[in-house]
Amino acid sequence: MSKYAKIEAAPVEERYARGWHCLGKASDFGRTPVGLKYFGTSLVAFRGEDDQLIILDGYCPHMGADLAQGYVEGNSLRCSMHAWRWGSDGVCDDIPYAKKIPAKACIKSWPTLERNGLAFVYHDPEDNAPREDQLPPVIKEHGTGEWSDWEVVLIPIHTNCRELVDNMADKAHFGPVHASAALKFRNVFHKHVCVQEMEGKSPRLAGDSILKTRATYYGPAYMITEMSGEMNGIPVESKLLVSHVPTSLESFDLRFGVMVKLFPGMSKADSAAMVKGYVELTQQAFFEDVQFWHTKVRVDNPVLCDGDGPIHRLRQWYNQFYVNAADVPKVWDEEKIYETEAFNPIPPQKLSAAPVTKLQEKAVAEA
Repeated sequence: MSKYAKIEAAPVEERYARGWHCLGKASDFGRTPVGLKYFGTSLVAFRGEDDQLIILDGYCPHMGADLAQGYVEGNSLRCSMHAWRWGSDGVCDDIPYAKKIPAKACIKSWPTLERNGLAFVYHDPEDNAPREDQLPPVIKEHGTGEWSDWEVVLIPIHTNCRELVDNMADKAHFGPVHASAALKFRNVFHKHVCVQEMEGKSPRLAGDSILKTRATYYGPAYMITEMSGEMNGIPVESKLLVSHVPTSLESFDLRFGVMVKLFPGMSKADSAAMVKGYVELTQQAFFEDVQFWHTKVRVDNPVLCDGDGPIHRLRQWYNQFYVNAADVPKVWDEEKIYETEAFNPIPPQKLSAAPVTKLQEKAVAEA
């Protein structure tokens, strides 16, 4: 037997996760059809006359035309090639030159949801209806006027989406990658929910105070982080969106969003500037992961140490979304808690090489 560690990685199964996937801000979708290349197929999204978001299979089964080139009529979508019209339920409801609509003239209508100012689509290889108890929860702060709206960026990532989800248990990467020293770290797994709770030092996002975060995956692809930090000595509360939709087995669209609690007592202009600055800082920190996802190799048998988080357990939890609903292990019906005690310092190389933003320069000058 070789004394060297050998990386193993099984071929990725041709299957996409069951659950809700976020498509970005709900306001991004209107009466103009939008083509989406997700789950290894093509979809088309649009709003009908009742303003409800509709998502259908993206190709017309008549002769294969791209339905994103079509146009909306009522709550239906007319194909621009032969004028077959498809209702919000996916059933063809009009063929101008036919006496009878074929019985097989039906395409898939995908379940959709609009919540928290975001749009969602539900994917299930078995075509089961979404479960009521697994809907993305309401964010009560959104739309109150006390918080900013979402600032969302889309980043195409060229790797399997498990690499992103691994971050939930990867305690050791925070220091070397984000210059954030994790002091307390805990994971909780229960049913379709995975939680990461962390306290640590992050000069970029919390100054001299303690950065506290609670990140929660609701299903396989939609995560909200509640974060309390500091900027220029002023306490900051924010919520982060991390959501992905697979475009293929080896790529996904990552949406990273930020909403920030507005600063009481500040003028509208100053508050907007502070929000914009904090959004830039959180984006900067998150983007540091991207270079690794594009270049690292998939590892099914990672060599772990006692200071690493429960990566194997996280992957077992995540796998429930890739099996049939009837085969989901009952083990997740009971809450599982894992605490990682090791301290992960910020390497001096990371501190010395940390980029300084214009906002940080301004903060130093004002200090």
